[in-house]
Order: sequence, then structure tokens, then C-alpha cells
Amino acid sequence: MIIRAGFAPPTLMQRTVMNINRLGTLRQLEILVEVYHRGSISAAAETLNLSQPTLSMQLKKLASQNDIILYNQVGKRLVFTEAGEVMVTSAKAILRELTALNSQLSELHGLTRGTLKLAVVTSAKYFTPHLLGPFCERYPGIDVQLKIGNREQVIERLAQAEDDFYVFSHNPDMRHISAIEFLPNPLVPIVANDHPLAKRKNLQLNDLLDEPFLMRETGSGTRRAIDRFLAEQNVSLNVRMTIESNEAIKHCVMSHLGMSILSAHALSFGGDEGIVRLEVAGFPIVSQWSFVWPNEKTLSPVADVFLQYLQTEGRQTLDAMAY
Repeated sequence: MIIRAGFAPPTLMQRTVMNINRLGTLRQLEILVEVYHRGSISAAAETLNLSQPTLSMQLKKLASQNDIILYNQVGKRLVFTEAGEVMVTSAKAILRELTALNSQLSELHGLTRGTLKLAVVTSAKYFTPHLLGPFCERYPGIDVQLKIGNREQVIERLAQAEDDFYVFSHNPDMRHISAIEFLPNPLVPIVANDHPLAKRKNLQLNDLLDEPFLMRETGSGTRRAIDRFLAEQNVSLNVRMTIESNEAIKHCVMSHLGMSILSAHALSFGGDEGIVRLEVAGFPIVSQWSFVWPNEKTLSPVADVFLQYLQTEGRQTLDAMAY
């Protein structure tokens, strides 16, 4: 094969597109199927509101493009050739798939079907179901996929744009993301209900410094907020144990292994039996929960409607819940 300078042979994709174009336009395929069903040019032309010459010309182009004979005229009847029958069968399948595609897209825009993908950090698992409940009741055909992980896992999913939205209490330091704050995240000190500090009022931070603390892992949103607060106060805590689960921390607190500082949502929505929240000056430590999404990813119709819900009814739903 001789390749002239400045010219490159067509790629496989380009050759495929050229071959597909040769098979005919959608209008030509529609005409072909209608002629086949009606059995005559005149009847098909009337149904499609086209002139007979226009219809005949399109069929001639279709036959010429594929170097085949579509049908033979036998008296007043059109008898389709084997190649013509193959073209009709394929044309029907193509038109059927396009009709189904159009129906599916219409359903997506009408939110009678579709998928919403969320990835949330561990502490957000307590309130996220309460946020999703009213939305799913309104759109029962929507499939919700909820991933729960630690901060690093959710950041990795965000970097790969695997989901529609991500929930953080401290937004990652990443470019090309958008975020909306929608709910305060108060962090409160907790002890077992029979702890010596449980019944004391007007506690100061210094009253806690000798207590053994059970803390979330370094890098978690909860730990980052606590560490920043302690740095501002120029104090440090006696960290006995690092635990990657809010539920495990609560059980350890109830077992008198130490006290902790957790999101109030982990107590209100996750249960606080056997635990007392302490009243300490400077607390709660308040950050903000945010919904985050990558700028380069176009929101699906489902995600777009969920975002609107989140900023109106969803926010009101969570605001009405005590924590």
C-alpha cells in the first residue's frame, strides 16, 4: 500500500463509521420498512406523507450505497430479494432499539427510572438514610447506590469520578470540584453514663486533659476537626486508643476504656444508650457537612434533581431533626 505524504490511512473507527453511513440513513431505513409492510411505493408514500418520486429516489440511493437489489417488481407486487429481506430485518432491529432508547431517555428525564450514586464518609451514614427517604418515596423507580468508607477511600472515589455525589465534613483539597454546605456537624465530648464527669456541669477543657481518650484515626474528618481545635487551644489529649469505627468507639466508652469526641449525628441517629454528652466550654466543635461533586462530570437528570431536592426539602428535613 502506498501512503502519500501528508495523508494517513483511516483508523478502524473511521472505517467503521464510513461503513455504517453506507448502510443508509435512519429515514431511508424507515422508508424501507414501510414499503415492505405496505407492499407498494404508493401506499408507503401516502403513509409517510412523501411524494412517490422522493420515496423511490431514497430507496435507489440505499440500494446503490450497498450495491444490492432490494426488490423486484412483479406485476403490481414488490418481491423483496434475499438482500432486501436482510436489510429489512436489520432496519427493523435498528429502529426498534432507537425507539427503546428514546423511551428510556424519556423515563430518565421523567425520573421514572435511573441511578443515583453516593459515596459518604463513615459518620455521614447516620443521617444519609433520613435524607434519602423522602426522595426515594417521591421517585420509587430510582435505584440508589450508597458506598460508605473512610475519608481516604471516598477521596479516591472522587478522584476517579465514580459516583454522582460525595459527602465530607472537611472538603478535600482538590481542584475542579464543587460543593454545597447543607448541615452542621457538631462534635461533642462523651463518657459512660456512670463516669465521674457524667453529672458535672460547666466543665472546662482542662478538666478533660488527664482522661484517656478514644479517637478516630488520623486523617478522618472527625480527627482533623479535633486536632485543629486542640491546636487553636494549644493543648493535647491523652490518646489511649485509635479506632476506625464510631460504633466501636461508643462501645469502648460504655466499657470504661476512655472518653471520646464524636459527631452528634453518631449519637442522635446511631443511638446513645449508656452514654452521656458532656457540657464543656468551647464545645461543640462545629464543622459543616458538604455534598461534593467533580466539575468535569455532567450531572445526570437524576443527580440534577437530587441536587435541587438537597438544597430545598432535603436541607429542611435534616434541619428539623434534633441532634
